[in-house]
Amino acid sequence: MLNDYDRIAEGYTTENETNLLNAYYERPAMLELAGDVTGRRILDAGCGSGPLFHALRDRGAIVTGIDASAGMLELARQRLGADADLRVADLANPLPFPDDAFDDVIASLVLHYLEDWGPTLAELRRVLRPGGRLLVSVDHPFVITLMRHMAGEKPSYFETRNRIEEWTMGGQTAQMSFWHRPLHAMTDAFTAAGFRIAVISEPFPAPGARELFPDVFADKPSGAFLCFLFFVLQAD
Repeated sequence: MLNDYDRIAEGYTTENETNLLNAYYERPAMLELAGDVTGRRILDAGCGSGPLFHALRDRGAIVTGIDASAGMLELARQRLGADADLRVADLANPLPFPDDAFDDVIASLVLHYLEDWGPTLAELRRVLRPGGRLLVSVDHPFVITLMRHMAGEKPSYFETRNRIEEWTMGGQTAQMSFWHRPLHAMTDAFTAAGFRIAVISEPFPAPGARELFPDVFADKPSGAFLCFLFFVLQAD
């Protein structure tokens, strides 16, 4: 079974809490892009065990979380409380919300699991009010191609292609399926779905990351590195 987050839910959650890429890079960058969310209705699309949901709620947002993994949502309930609005839903299918239900949708490291972004982006656009925002983070397409070349492979950057990784976390192993697409394919998909691209970001890690992970930054004097790519999209 591919992308079996139920199997690795506990191990993934534990690692996600404190590691460099999630806790000190992706999550702080997403919150910075979100800005002041006080009173905003936000859909955390692919919320996992709820760390971003928790941070947004603490900042005054009214948050709904969806995820395809019931195991991850059970951990989210433990974190967020029984009254948190959490629902099992697959982004590859129609969403259980009316039109214009949210001010913002946050899709944090989830779109790269999908081969076809079209139906999903159309649904995210539908549940956003006019003028709402879609905030996206995905694997950086340049990095994925570079890593494959360093491993001795010769993939074409310009192809949309699948890759399989094996993750072992908390003593459990799962096969994870990802879809690489070039940057122009991402931006074309966004605009075709009715979004205007407001921001493309390659952020620095959060303050304190260098001190906590000195070996990683030993050859990065500026503190910058490529890993994920971030977008802020406007629903016109």
